[in-house]
Amino acid sequence: MSSISTNSSYDAIVVGAGFAGIYMLYQLKQQGLHARVIEAGDGVGGTWFWNRYPGARCDIPSMEYSYQFSDELQQQWQWSEKYATQAELLRYANHVVERFDLADDIQLNTRVLATHFQDRTQSWQIQLDDDTTLHARFVVMATGCLSVPNVPNIKGLDDFCGPTYHTGQWPHEGVDFTGKSVGVIGTGSSAIQSIPLIAEQARSLTIFQRTPNYSIPAHNAPLDEEYVRSVKENYAEFRADNWQRGFGANFRDNDTSALAVTDEQRLAEYEDRWARGGLAFLAAFNDLVFDDDANETARTFIQGKIAGLVNDPELAQKLTPNTPVGCKRLCVDTDYYETFNQSHVELIDLQQDPLQEVNAQGLATRNKQYNVDCLVLATGFDAMTGAISNIDVRGENGTTLTEKWAEGPKTYLGLATAGFPNLFLVTGPGSPSVLSNMLPSIEHHVEWIAQCIEHMTTHQLTRIDAQTTAQETWVDHVNEVASATIYPNCNSWYLGANVEGKKRVFMPYLGVPPYLEKCREVVANGYQGFSLT
Repeated sequence: MSSISTNSSYDAIVVGAGFAGIYMLYQLKQQGLHARVIEAGDGVGGTWFWNRYPGARCDIPSMEYSYQFSDELQQQWQWSEKYATQAELLRYANHVVERFDLADDIQLNTRVLATHFQDRTQSWQIQLDDDTTLHARFVVMATGCLSVPNVPNIKGLDDFCGPTYHTGQWPHEGVDFTGKSVGVIGTGSSAIQSIPLIAEQARSLTIFQRTPNYSIPAHNAPLDEEYVRSVKENYAEFRADNWQRGFGANFRDNDTSALAVTDEQRLAEYEDRWARGGLAFLAAFNDLVFDDDANETARTFIQGKIAGLVNDPELAQKLTPNTPVGCKRLCVDTDYYETFNQSHVELIDLQQDPLQEVNAQGLATRNKQYNVDCLVLATGFDAMTGAISNIDVRGENGTTLTEKWAEGPKTYLGLATAGFPNLFLVTGPGSPSVLSNMLPSIEHHVEWIAQCIEHMTTHQLTRIDAQTTAQETWVDHVNEVASATIYPNCNSWYLGANVEGKKRVFMPYLGVPPYLEKCREVVANGYQGFSLT
């Protein structure tokens, strides 16, 4: 892959070489445009390049968490497991880059420091950390929703004498915890995936939990050949059907209310979902994310499961959330709760005994010192806006994106933000993004952007900008939809609540089918809500 930019002028600069950046580059090249991807890492894959912690894998089945733009690709690629591992997903990303001859237009080991809109030329000036300045008609932020690790502001964190690892920046060579005493801060998705595997190696494992999370068993296994054959024989229909589902994935959506069935029928449905495993549990009934009473039935069921899996009743209670199921990202695990039955694994409930500081030997709570050899920060990400906010983005008249988003991110459809012409976002705030199957959502956004650029080129248009009124109307709609659900009811990274000082605004849009319809409607009406000149 190219490491030096030899031409400073492009039709489009794409920031990020994850699945979004890879596909964006493919589409732009198909249109004959001169484009380049700028990537901070020394390899492609985005999330799956950086997140190499033990147990890292997707939580959407592999047959769905994959590109569909090339039928030949999806027919020929062979996934090995129900839920692909990080390593397999990274091989897949590299395979796509090689297969479609994209490597020469991807610049690695380079970070975008700033991108400023030039009013005179109606184009963008992009400053790289190698002192190179690029110019492009369009900039596409393919920076990912979960790409900037959130390092907690804990007193004394830099004083710890042992190695500290963040799950989002895991050493590529791996980490051997054999014989070590390990402390893990956090019990979100990356912790839930990694804790059982760290426990297999560590002499002792101490987990510091601020708030517990719900997790559904994955029941991961090698893919059944007959299932793979049946999907591949009808892939087009399979994908089309998923687009009609609320989360854009094959969650076997149940159109019945949890309150409209008998207790026996409800229990049977939950048991079936638990036995099958995965995020499809959230689609067991059509009102789990809309009705508190319906959600309470799911909550009661999972509470019972946790109590049955954890031997110590008091410990089981500490591991049981008191929030609605799904208002924080539902997790998928392999033997997470069972891990706490092991004698060398200890849970510290920080609500009962708050963390005071990290020191040279380990962590000190209000009541006790915990000495550890290694520290793992499973503290998540500055979700959805972190990567873009880390770049000095300036639109019309030099206005910064940081200023524009001071009260929370505002976009039109999650694709663009007013006052920043010719700047596109892939799965930005205000789109289904993290409340959907990310790969198809990425493809949808990339294709929408590519078709928009093609439309502008065909009609000799130089500039597109989201209208402020359309943006405000869309932001209001996103909030209106969210307010009718359980999602805003707890402090989750959906609202940015995990990042100190971040404005709390519900960022994703719930509902894939209505979102797709809105995007189609906008285009059909001549890019309604955008100003094109």
